[in-house]
Amino acid sequence: MPTKMGEDEPNQGEVPMQYVNLGRSGLKVSRVCFGTSAVGSPAFQQWAIGEDEARPLFRKALDLGINFFDTADMYSTGLSEEITGRLLGELTPRDQVMIATKVCGRMGDAPNDEGLGRKHIMDAIDASLRRLGTDHVDLYVIHRFDGQTPIEETMEALNDVVRAGKARYLGASSMAAFQFAKMRFAAEKNGWSSFVSMQNLYNLLYREEEREMIPYCVEEGVALTPWSPMARGFFAGNRRREGGGETLRAQTDQKAQDLFYRELDFEIAERADAVAEKHGVKPIQIALAWTLHKTGVASPVVGTVKDAYLEDAVVAVDIALDEEDMTRLEELYQPRAVFGFEMAGRGA
Repeated sequence: MPTKMGEDEPNQGEVPMQYVNLGRSGLKVSRVCFGTSAVGSPAFQQWAIGEDEARPLFRKALDLGINFFDTADMYSTGLSEEITGRLLGELTPRDQVMIATKVCGRMGDAPNDEGLGRKHIMDAIDASLRRLGTDHVDLYVIHRFDGQTPIEETMEALNDVVRAGKARYLGASSMAAFQFAKMRFAAEKNGWSSFVSMQNLYNLLYREEEREMIPYCVEEGVALTPWSPMARGFFAGNRRREGGGETLRAQTDQKAQDLFYRELDFEIAERADAVAEKHGVKPIQIALAWTLHKTGVASPVVGTVKDAYLEDAVVAVDIALDEEDMTRLEELYQPRAVFGFEMAGRGA
């Protein structure tokens, strides 16, 4: 039976889901977004799961009140979109879920099979809709900034996608704040649709976005939907200082290994352990609760292959961290090199 959802209906867990407007738009989304980068093929990410394994995970997300689902054309080269579309079509009415997908990453070997040129955007949105089995997406996100295409060309093409009814709203992902500001200015100058959300890398171990992007988005009313809010599972407690960890993802996620295995990262994780013990919850929930407490954050993208982590995420929405908790979690942080602005790659 389809799962019926609505803002006034409690989920099947102990805590009803909360919903917020996505920035200054009228679109209401759950405070947790289910990310599907690990739904697809192990050839894309070794810990990825297929359709049969993903079905109970999607059902759990819907039962928990999650109405916001994030995918991308490049995830498993389209397979993630196909599975996402089929499972949501099977489990719930289309108008009860908000589907986001992304464009920019390479989808083939031809010169125009990536980027944000008009040709690729127009081809990509049609291909995404076919794979998702829908006539529109609720949020169409540019996966990265494309420095090889004029900004006006990109923004006009995205505006045409919205005007054609193929996307309801526009979003963006990791880039420099000045690039994002230039794109939004071009849209405003020409009366085109602009971005209502920014999906950037932001968590307790990576806070460089606090310098420029986050203050800009807060000032402009752009919603933050951070990716990797729990640092690619680092706060699950199964990572080892010498590298790797207990799970397949911990053993094979090279991006996490490159980014989150500093000694300082483990020290910050120990702070999360202590705060979690104080509140009687899990460290991974504290990491997400911290992200949710930050100004401007609407709906962090939680990508997981375990329904227990979805349950943990929903509980984290209601964890109340006080000023002492926030200080304890934040005070060890040290500036680090900027990461994540490169053209969308495997597992982004």
